[in-house]
Amino acid sequence: MASSLSPPPVLWAQRRNLIYLNVALEDCKDPKITVEKDKLYFRGKGGPDQKEHEVTLELLKEIKPDESKYSVKSRGTEFVLIKSEEGFWPRLLKGDKKFHWLKTDFEKWKDEDDSEDEVGGGGADFEEMMRQMGGLGGGAPGGLDDLEDEKDSDDENIPDLE
Repeated sequence: MASSLSPPPVLWAQRRNLIYLNVALEDCKDPKITVEKDKLYFRGKGGPDQKEHEVTLELLKEIKPDESKYSVKSRGTEFVLIKSEEGFWPRLLKGDKKFHWLKTDFEKWKDEDDSEDEVGGGGADFEEMMRQMGGLGGGAPGGLDDLEDEKDSDDENIPDLE
């Protein structure tokens, strides 16, 4: 990780069989990305100042690069890295040094003792997760559009003020 370029912000979370990784470099066009069994390399220009960033992540354990995927989006580059062996990692990187640019993504985080069938727990299969990475679709049943048509018990008329 010895580079003269500053690393971009990186968020990570895990499941038993995969790692979620988000390189939070906005508006990054044509980044250079290499995914290997024990490391991930990212270099790109982005952010409000279109500054160049670079990072090499030496992973704690091995992943399956041929099954792992990534998607470059306007808000960052999202990765789904498939673990070679299932199980929870105590940390993402080989060394136990802390980095200011590496943070836990608590929105996607799931502990080892959490059940797989909790609401929003990510128990969906891998294909469904990859479809979701393509963007947020609209008008899904049970979405916000359906809520507008429902009436609550407290939606009755309020008397005029005197």
